[in-house]
Amino acid sequence: MAEKEETKTKETKTAEAKPAEAGSGFNPSEFSQGIREELGKVVWPSRQQLVSESIAVLLMVVISATLIYLVDNLFTWVSSQVF
Repeated sequence: MAEKEETKTKETKTAEAKPAEAGSGFNPSEFSQGIREELGKVVWPSRQQLVSESIAVLLMVVISATLIYLVDNLFTWVSSQVF
Protein backbone atom coordinates (compact mmCIF):
# COMPACT_ATOMS: atom_id res chain seq x y z
CA MET A 1 0.00 0.00 0.00
CA ALA A 2 2.83 2.39 0.86
CA GLU A 3 4.45 1.68 -2.52
CA LYS A 4 1.26 2.69 -4.33
CA GLU A 5 1.15 5.95 -2.38
CA GLU A 6 4.81 6.65 -3.24
CA THR A 7 4.12 5.94 -6.90
CA LYS A 8 1.11 8.25 -6.87
CA THR A 9 3.14 10.95 -5.16
CA LYS A 10 5.95 10.64 -7.70
CA GLU A 11 3.48 10.70 -10.59
CA THR A 12 1.78 13.78 -9.14
CA LYS A 13 5.10 15.58 -8.72
CA THR A 14 6.12 14.64 -12.25
CA ALA A 15 2.79 15.78 -13.64
CA GLU A 16 3.04 19.07 -11.74
CA ALA A 17 6.58 19.69 -12.97
CA LYS A 18 5.77 19.16 -16.66
CA PRO A 19 3.74 22.36 -17.22
CA ALA A 20 6.53 24.46 -15.72
CA GLU A 21 9.03 22.79 -18.02
CA ALA A 22 6.81 23.23 -21.06
CA GLY A 23 8.07 26.81 -21.40
CA SER A 24 4.78 28.46 -22.27
CA GLY A 25 6.40 31.82 -21.54
CA PHE A 26 6.63 34.27 -18.70
CA ASN A 27 3.40 34.89 -16.84
CA PRO A 28 3.67 37.98 -14.57
CA SER A 29 0.55 37.03 -12.64
CA GLU A 30 1.90 33.59 -11.70
CA PHE A 31 5.30 35.09 -10.96
CA SER A 32 3.90 37.64 -8.50
CA GLN A 33 1.71 34.97 -6.91
CA GLY A 34 4.78 32.77 -6.46
CA ILE A 35 6.65 35.66 -4.87
CA ARG A 36 3.81 36.25 -2.41
CA GLU A 37 3.72 32.54 -1.51
CA GLU A 38 7.48 32.42 -0.90
CA LEU A 39 7.46 35.62 1.16
CA GLY A 40 4.70 34.09 3.27
CA LYS A 41 7.09 31.26 4.17
CA VAL A 42 9.81 33.63 5.38
CA VAL A 43 10.36 33.80 9.13
CA TRP A 44 11.11 37.46 9.76
CA PRO A 45 13.34 38.33 12.75
CA SER A 46 12.03 40.32 15.67
CA ARG A 47 13.25 43.88 16.12
CA GLN A 48 15.45 42.87 19.07
CA GLN A 49 17.01 40.02 17.10
CA LEU A 50 17.61 42.29 14.10
CA VAL A 51 19.33 44.94 16.22
CA SER A 52 21.49 42.49 18.16
CA GLU A 53 22.63 40.61 15.05
CA SER A 54 23.32 43.87 13.20
CA ILE A 55 25.50 45.04 16.09
CA ALA A 56 27.33 41.70 16.06
CA VAL A 57 28.02 42.02 12.33
CA LEU A 58 29.25 45.62 12.67
CA LEU A 59 31.49 44.63 15.58
CA MET A 60 33.04 41.78 13.58
CA VAL A 61 33.63 44.11 10.62
CA VAL A 62 35.36 46.66 12.86
CA ILE A 63 37.50 43.96 14.49
CA SER A 64 38.46 42.48 11.11
CA ALA A 65 39.30 45.88 9.63
CA THR A 66 41.40 46.75 12.68
CA LEU A 67 43.28 43.46 12.48
CA ILE A 68 43.98 43.93 8.76
CA TYR A 69 45.16 47.51 9.42
CA LEU A 70 47.52 46.38 12.18
CA VAL A 71 48.97 43.51 10.12
CA ASP A 72 49.44 45.87 7.17
CA ASN A 73 51.28 48.37 9.38
CA LEU A 74 53.42 45.56 10.80
CA PHE A 75 54.42 44.41 7.32
CA THR A 76 55.10 48.01 6.27
CA TRP A 77 57.36 48.53 9.31
CA VAL A 78 59.19 45.20 8.75
CA SER A 79 59.62 46.03 5.08
CA SER A 80 61.10 49.43 5.90
CA GLN A 81 63.52 47.83 8.36
CA VAL A 82 64.70 45.20 5.87
CA PHE A 83 64.94 47.37 2.76
